[in-house]
Amino acid sequence: MFTALSHKIFNQSILDYHQYNDVHQAINNPYEKSSIEHLLYLKNWIDTVQWHLEDIIRDPKINPVAALDIKRWIDRSNQERTDVVEYIDSYFLEQYRTVMPAAAATVNTESPAWAIDRLSILALKIYHMQEEATRADADEAHRTACQRKLDILLEQRTDLSTAIETLLQDIAAGKKYMKVYKQMKMYNDPSLNPVLYKGEK
Repeated sequence: MFTALSHKIFNQSILDYHQYNDVHQAINNPYEKSSIEHLLYLKNWIDTVQWHLEDIIRDPKINPVAALDIKRWIDRSNQERTDVVEYIDSYFLEQYRTVMPAAAATVNTESPAWAIDRLSILALKIYHMQEEATRADADEAHRTACQRKLDILLEQRTDLSTAIETLLQDIAAGKKYMKVYKQMKMYNDPSLNPVLYKGEK
């Protein structure tokens, strides 16, 4: 199952990151560059680094110049994340290119890769909520509250995984079809962001 593979690789990426827990550490993707495994690992690594950048930038004592640098880093990361999601969708498009959709086939609200994107973020939520649910320096009330949240996150992972597998099965059977829209992020494009194109004049 594709989601089982995704869980395995996302967890591997998260554990690899937390060996050093440093946003500046270089990625060491263990998978062949042309493989879907490589893309899944890269996807989660980007998410994991960004997760920690989002923590850092919320430090009330952060230097404003450093905060701006991190904000721009997060912007670049969002674009990289989008690019990788689109590569993953290209993988699915290739997988199902010979499937002829049925006359009554419908398009899904999101593509498979954007659902996988949510699964990657969910893996990070589960990892960090597990940390909080077992944190030795927190009181029992905190750990109990976090365990309840963790239970919900685990249920959500099961539900999302089931929905993704159902979607993939429906695409393979011609009951659903993929329609991928390339994300048109405007804020990074000098020709579409008014602040950028007006600043050029």
